[in-house]
Amino acid sequence: MSISRVFVFIGRSGCGKGTQAAGLETGLRRAEPEKSIIHLETGKLFRQFIQGQNYTNEISNRIYKDGGLQPEFLTVHLWSDFFVSEMKKDANIIIDGTPRRLNEAVVLDTAFRFYGIDKPDIIYLNVSREWSRERMMERNRVDDNKHDIESRLDWFDTEVMPAIDYYRENAAYRFHDIDGERTIEAIGVDIAKIADIG
Repeated sequence: MSISRVFVFIGRSGCGKGTQAAGLETGLRRAEPEKSIIHLETGKLFRQFIQGQNYTNEISNRIYKDGGLQPEFLTVHLWSDFFVSEMKKDANIIIDGTPRRLNEAVVLDTAFRFYGIDKPDIIYLNVSREWSRERMMERNRVDDNKHDIESRLDWFDTEVMPAIDYYRENAAYRFHDIDGERTIEAIGVDIAKIADIG
């Protein structure tokens, strides 16, 4: 059993993780059409989850509407269930939106070990707090009011940065610190080189 490559996208809100992950998926499909791609989008999983009608769905939906951070146990449950149902032998894996905390990174590491994944590529789209704030203000999403934007910026510094440091200092991963304050195309070129498809 072997998983081909794993790419984990991580960075501040508004840094373009989803755009670059989608671009990588397109590039991998073109370069290796015979291989499956497993694309884990945690945000998408949560948006689907909160449409449910049970008690847990309702609480999660309330957190989402309040602009809060979902609990670790629920995040791990959603991506774990996704892996169990979707994982395929010899697939390329793209992960966007996980981990958002150090504990999630540690649990995700157990999944990588279980599937025999060697040296996942961590793609950190590095943008400043100010740059992130401007992009979130520009996109005018329902959850992008000023208070929620500042909360997400604070979360990144207190919750996500420890996970990034964990990857940066862990020899089991290939860590790529990419300047995210450039054009989509320039960043895409760097990522294509990391994936050996550029």
